[in-house]
Order: sequence, then C-alpha cells, then structure tokens
Amino acid sequence: MGIKLPSRGMLMTTSDLIKQLFLSFNDKDSESFFQAAREYIEHEKRKKHIMVAKELEKALYASNGSNASSEKGKRFKNNTPIPRDTEKGFPLLEIQHFDINFDNLLMSQAEKQQLVQIIKEFKDSDIFATYNLQNKRKILLCGKPGTGKTFTAQIISSLLQIPLVYIRFDSIISSYLGETASNLRKVFDFIESGTWIALFDEFDIIGKNRDDNHEHGEIKRVVNNFLQMLDNIKGDSILFAATNHQYMLDPAIWRRFDDIIYYELPDENVRKELFELYLKPIKKDSGIDLPKAVNMTKSLSHADIKMITEEAMKLSILDSRRCLEQCDIENAINKFIRREKVKNNQMGDN
Repeated sequence: MGIKLPSRGMLMTTSDLIKQLFLSFNDKDSESFFQAAREYIEHEKRKKHIMVAKELEKALYASNGSNASSEKGKRFKNNTPIPRDTEKGFPLLEIQHFDINFDNLLMSQAEKQQLVQIIKEFKDSDIFATYNLQNKRKILLCGKPGTGKTFTAQIISSLLQIPLVYIRFDSIISSYLGETASNLRKVFDFIESGTWIALFDEFDIIGKNRDDNHEHGEIKRVVNNFLQMLDNIKGDSILFAATNHQYMLDPAIWRRFDDIIYYELPDENVRKELFELYLKPIKKDSGIDLPKAVNMTKSLSHADIKMITEEAMKLSILDSRRCLEQCDIENAINKFIRREKVKNNQMGDN
C-alpha cells in the first residue's frame, strides 16, 4: 500500500518529509514519492529558500522521463488567473519563459556587474534576512532604445528559472481613467501571488511627472496610486521597469527603486562582439573586415546591429553564395542608415 501524506493543513517537519521520501521510494510508489517531493519543495518555499525550491523542481521533473513533459508545464503554474481589463476583457499581462545564456547579453562590465549582483542577492536573500537586509527587488532600467533593457529581464528570468511577467500597458491604460487604477491593482495583486520576474515596459507611460501641465488630475491620481503600490508591494518577485524617456519620470519615482541601471550605446569592443555573435550562424569570407564594420556602426544600438547582421546574412543567402562577404555587411549597414534618415526626415541632408 502507498504512503498517504497528511493534508496540506497538517504541516510536516523536514525530517518527516525526508522519511516519507525514503519509504515511498522503497515501496516503489511513484505517486506517493512525487507527492512527498512536492510537499518538501513547498516546505522550502515557506522557508523562503526560493532558489533551492526551484532547483529541486527542476531536478524532480527533469529526471522523470515521459512524465516530465506533462509535469514540467505545471512547475510555475499559479492558481491566480491572469487579470483582465474589465472594460475590454484584454489580458493585462503575459507570462513568458526563456532559455537564454548570460553570454548573449553584451554590455559594459559595469552594467553587467550590476545584474550579477541582483542575481546573487536573490539567491542569498535568506542570508540577507538574518541581517535584516533585503535583496534588490525593484530595478529601473533606462537608456536609449535597443540597448538591451527588455533583453535583460528575459535573461534574469532564464538564469533564475522564474517566469517573466510582461506587463501590457496598452491594456492597463483604460478609456475610463478610474479603471486604469483598478487595472494596476490587479497587476500588483497578481505579482504578489507568486514569485515572478515582472517587467513594466515603456514605464514612462504610467510614471509620468505629476507636475506636467499637460496631464490632468485623474492621471496624477493614477501616478499617486502607482507609487503607493510600488512602496507596498510584498513577496519575493523582482520588479523591473524599463523606459527610454527617464527624463519624463516623476521625481518621486526614482527613490522607489533599489537600483538604477543606465544602458549606454555599445562601445567599439561591444560592437565587435555583437557582430561576431550574430554572424556566427553563417560561413564568412576570409577577407571580412570586421573593424571597418565596427567603425561604420558607431552610435548604433545593440538592436540596430542585430538587424544589420540579419540583413547581411539574407543578402548572402539570396545571392546563393557559399559564404558571407564584406559587401553584404556594408550594403546592410548602408540600407539601415538610409532607413534611419527616412525615419528622421533627413533625406535631404548632406
């Protein structure tokens, strides 16, 4: 007969749970074993050993062969339904999963070190608690478009094996301004319901300066509500807010964040690494002059260079050549520069 575990209300000690695991294993009772293992993982979560719990979940479901595929999708399930806008019925957020290597995040050493510290602090949050300290949980990401702000949240989600909650501002902003504050409350309640990496993208939409003369009283009250929610948020989630327009943010916003990361445009060394990374899938001609390409892309962002390399590879493939040539890269760069001139209404400029 299998071992019957007590109900969730009858909390067992760590030693009890370990004993249950051994007994169910000896009885070859896989159902009771998995039940005991899941209860032990929940026990670790209650002790705020979040990373230990995640590693145990990964090991439990990865080692179960055919059953793993059906259980793996349940690892991060949350009982709270995804909140929706009352007026339109649209979801206010998306839950996303990523599997990205940290080496794919090419940025300055100073910026990367800030992210490494955020990861380390999260893993050691239980140690911090013994000193009455908290890990960084609210981080503002700012800088020019295409410099890696959104990608940062995705990589942190991947490395910590915690799903990303992407906040949909297009749904949060309601035609009924009173509903906007209600939508924000729903989002914060959801974030507090579990452990997430939450990303508020285009944060300046909701974090605008309350002294802006173009904004009326209701919007200012929404900003006030948001600041209060930010102050009072509970749980173990890490909240990222990303903006390309940090100068538009309300002054009171800044002190709400535990850390601020400013993303610079890639320097010469980073641009070279970006070209090498994105051109890795294709065979390259020995005459490729990468330093010239790096010099031609000065003042361009990470996303710009990715777009250029993808275009260069397409040009080579469409021309049925066996390898990428210098002309492909330069043609792709020139096409991108022309595109930017069209976008910025500079076609008549010299």
